[in-house]
Amino acid sequence: MNKRVLLPTDYSKNALNAIRYALSLYKNVTCDFYFLNAFQASGYSLDSLMVAEPGEKFYETAKRESQKGMERLMEVLRLHPENEKHTFHTVCTFNSLLVAVEEVLKAKDIDIIIMGTKGITDSSNAILGTNTVGIMEKVTQSPVIAVPAGFSFSAPKEIVFPTDYKTVFRRKELNYMFEIARLHGSNIRVLHIEQTELSTGQENNKALLEEMMEGIAHSFHTLTKVKVAQGIETFIQSRGSDMIAFLNRKHRFFSSILSNPLLKEIGYDSEIPILVLKDNS
Repeated sequence: MNKRVLLPTDYSKNALNAIRYALSLYKNVTCDFYFLNAFQASGYSLDSLMVAEPGEKFYETAKRESQKGMERLMEVLRLHPENEKHTFHTVCTFNSLLVAVEEVLKAKDIDIIIMGTKGITDSSNAILGTNTVGIMEKVTQSPVIAVPAGFSFSAPKEIVFPTDYKTVFRRKELNYMFEIARLHGSNIRVLHIEQTELSTGQENNKALLEEMMEGIAHSFHTLTKVKVAQGIETFIQSRGSDMIAFLNRKHRFFSSILSNPLLKEIGYDSEIPILVLKDNS
């Protein structure tokens, strides 16, 4: 079965940049790409009792604008070199982005979501940035790659994977990181910010992780006497890493380490793509 990739778009340059990243990341993989635009009607709130309905002026106007935007996007993508491995599908729907994403995930059995994020100071069309972080936090069915504004694709040669080793790893949770590493010959750098010495259980989990990465270039690194966010940022900048991966296991590591405001700080300000791995058991 083809890999199914969901690409939410608000038709901004930032969203287009993330789409181009996705097409390049999976250049040699047979994929179905689903382009999603979630539109809303002017003057209506999805949270209110007054909801625009098909046939109403504001609904139909918003729908037409969404469809025209999608047509323009397809025209732009047709200017790219054709890839016979890639098939495009379009979805325009009246909904909030989060609900629209969850509906497409279920209906189309999506494997991974790839979308843009941007710096918090970039006020132009800032809804995509906040929505991206929301999807990173709340969507549990699928991994998410968030691509920073202006990030030009280069094959990820080094993926940083921060972990506290406190829970047992499962291969199905990490498979998307392993797949990207195999596709692009990436090195996985496992990073631990040490607060105390590893317990026996943590040592066992570390050993299990090493077994799972057999055949993939990898190394283990430990930083001490540094706060988590600072340690991650310093490590990435010092090495020029290409991607950072986090495991969001039912809000275990992700919430404790990347809780607000840290998640939003990383989500808005990361200069490299963020891969959020999920426990979808």
